[in-house]
Amino acid sequence: MSRTEEFQELRPLLFSIAYRILGSVGEAEDAVQETWLRYEATATEPRSVKAYLSTTVTRIAIDVLRSARVRREEYVGEWLPEPLLDDPYEDPERAAELAESVSMAALLLLERLSPLERAVFVLREVFDFGFPEVAAAVGRSEAACRQLVSRARRHMAAGRPRFEADREEREELASRFFDALREGDVDGLRGLLAADVSMVGDGGGRAPQLARAVAGAQNVARLLGSVYPRMARIEVTFEPHELNGQPGAIFYDRDGKVLHTLALDILDGRIQTIRAVINPDKLSHVGPTADAWAIHREVQAGRPS
Repeated sequence: MSRTEEFQELRPLLFSIAYRILGSVGEAEDAVQETWLRYEATATEPRSVKAYLSTTVTRIAIDVLRSARVRREEYVGEWLPEPLLDDPYEDPERAAELAESVSMAALLLLERLSPLERAVFVLREVFDFGFPEVAAAVGRSEAACRQLVSRARRHMAAGRPRFEADREEREELASRFFDALREGDVDGLRGLLAADVSMVGDGGGRAPQLARAVAGAQNVARLLGSVYPRMARIEVTFEPHELNGQPGAIFYDRDGKVLHTLALDILDGRIQTIRAVINPDKLSHVGPTADAWAIHREVQAGRPS
């Protein structure tokens, strides 16, 4: 195969590694593109193209994450990962682990790790790289990488996300949730929510957002049951869509532009967490973005402009 063909064959893996390290679709795509430029420019032929490209994208992602950490500390409001519509990398034998590792809950847990711990954890625990490969990728000894993985496992274990194991049950509950949302059925919504459910939104100062997380089934149901009918009156619509391996939906304005996404964590037959990404900077890969402030003003006014 030509270099281009080799790279394209491995692109899904490279993107999936970078996204899990960075939590950003745009930054992951940039890391993959930079990996290609470096591969294209190298005069020598790597002994293993997969090892060379995985190492390159990992090191680029670590550098990007180190600078991104500072920006995230200064972020306005709740920071959430950019929603991922589809994970391009597939491995039937590790499908469950891959889906769990890309969930919003798992990515938020990964934020607790140092960039090096995060990279080592992703390579070893998610993609099952051997320790010699991991060590080569991050430029550390195998012993050091074993320690990093062990430390990362301890950090992750305390809050490791759990989800509804049965995919059909999860999707059926999500379908009932979105039906109740369409109807503005507060009682129906409340019956699907865990007692301690929380709802968080990420506007990043670039869109209207919740001042703080909304907690409790009654509060979340009342909020959703009152706001969406008003949004529907100004022709806001939504389409269910899997996001980050979990049930969710994409919301659109009357012109078909993306307003926000909504992702659900489901466990024990109840919705545990609802996460809305509203920041347009995090939605451009989903489609053209709506003017969320204009929509907010219309909803507040209670009538179309």
